[in-house]
Order: sequence, then structure tokens, then C-alpha cells
Amino acid sequence: MREERRAEIQRIRGLFAAMVTRSEEQIALAEAALLIASEEYPLLDIGGYLDRLTRMADRVKDRVGLELEPAILIEEVNRCLFEEEGFQGNAEDYYDPKNSFLNEVIDRRKGIPITLSIVYMEVAWRLGLPLVGVGLPGHFIVKYRCAERDILIDPFHRGILLSEEDCRGTLDRMYGGKMPFHRDLLLPISKRLILARVLNNLKGVYLRRHDFPRALGAIERLFLIHPDSPTELRDRGLIYGRMERFPEAIADLRRYLETSPNADDRAAIAEHLRQLQIRQASRN
Repeated sequence: MREERRAEIQRIRGLFAAMVTRSEEQIALAEAALLIASEEYPLLDIGGYLDRLTRMADRVKDRVGLELEPAILIEEVNRCLFEEEGFQGNAEDYYDPKNSFLNEVIDRRKGIPITLSIVYMEVAWRLGLPLVGVGLPGHFIVKYRCAERDILIDPFHRGILLSEEDCRGTLDRMYGGKMPFHRDLLLPISKRLILARVLNNLKGVYLRRHDFPRALGAIERLFLIHPDSPTELRDRGLIYGRMERFPEAIADLRRYLETSPNADDRAAIAEHLRQLQIRQASRN
């Protein structure tokens, strides 16, 4: 059974790798997010969840007809998702890994900013609406791109509309004024970066829980998006060390030091590497 499970994970990762190497326009965001979830839910019906998103969009489409006014379209998407479907931000259990799995978000109607934003964008895209993701530090929102002015929407807070000043205030509250706001923070980010952010959230959640095998799985998929990431190389080495897989840990941390000569944590990682080599030697 273990071999079958390993083969299934490799199959899912092959599909995910193929997805994230497509052009931006060809990446199916919800499908890719459901592939991330499929490693945790082997029997997940990806097509069924995509159909549920389509049915939500169809309900909005039936109401808006040929309406083109952005404010009305946003209002109707909000009505569908937050009033009728009951989607909401899971502030009470923010670090529950289920908040990062799109199937769980759709089933439970709860999520974190990025997964609720994926639901919001996928419904809006099915209506032909020009939405993009905006990855603020520590928060995620969506932007409706208009000729007159862009409209910022916060799916985590029931689709409220935001101003630039609201975004500045959010950063000030989250970072105590130490994270300066600038308009570049409101630029759209790619679907690959959205998926990487989902995986980074999972990695962080699993590290908090000391669930190193699952954290490692998140990193292995991050490498499919960013094959040359020094951060993931370092973190994988540190996780290998916690799992007492010393040869892999030593190899990763050596390579990190070789490829990141100016890293701020170079001295700390070098010392950590030395300790791992001592532990490895004691086993021989």
C-alpha cells in the first residue's frame, strides 16, 4: 500500500509540474490548487469541485445578464459567495491546514485570504470579469481592473471594497508601521506565485506543528515552481536535519552556502551544518 501511495503522489506531482510549466494564460488556478490538495485527499474529485465553482458563476450570470457595470457585478458575486453560500474568513482557526486546501474551503465555506481569493477569482473569471490577485505582505486581496479605476476587493472580509489608504492601514496594523506601503504592492501577481504562496502557507502551518514530512512535501512542490530557490534549498536541508536524514541535510546546506555567499544567515547555517556533520560522524 505504501508503494501505491508513493506512486499516486508522484502521479499527482507530475500533473502539478505540467500545470505550473504552462504559460500564465494556460494555468488553471483552481485545478492546480486542487492538485495541491490531492496529496492529502487521494480520492478528491477535482472535476466535481470545478463544477461547483461553475454552478456558482452560472447563478450570478442568470441574475446579471448583460450587465457591464463593475459595481453591480461585484455586488452580485458578493451576494452569491457571502450571503447565499456563506463563505467567510476563518479567523478563529487561521492556521488550520484545511484553510489552504481548496476542496475544504469549498466544502466548509471557510478559508484564509488566498484561498477565498482563488474562489472569488474563479467565479469571476467564469463571468468574464477581469480580476487579478494582489499579494500584499501578510494578506491577499483581488483587483477588478477597470479603464476608469481599479477596484480592490477583500474576499476574506466578505468582499468589502478597499482604498489604497485601507491597504496602508492594514499593513500598519499587521506590522506596527514597520512595513512601508507603496503602490507597487498592489501590482498583480502571477498564478505561479499564488500557488507558491498557498504552498508556503502550508509549509509554515506544518512547521508550526512539527509535521516535517508534510512540510517537506510542500517544499518539494515549491521546487516545481521555483527550481533554483535558495530559500527552499535551505529550508529543505533544515527539515532533513530535523528528520535525522543527515546526508541529505548536509548536501542541501552545503549547496545553500555555496550558492548564497552573501546570505544574512550564512554564519548560523554554517554552524548548523557543522553540528549536523558531527551528528552524522557519530553514527559511523
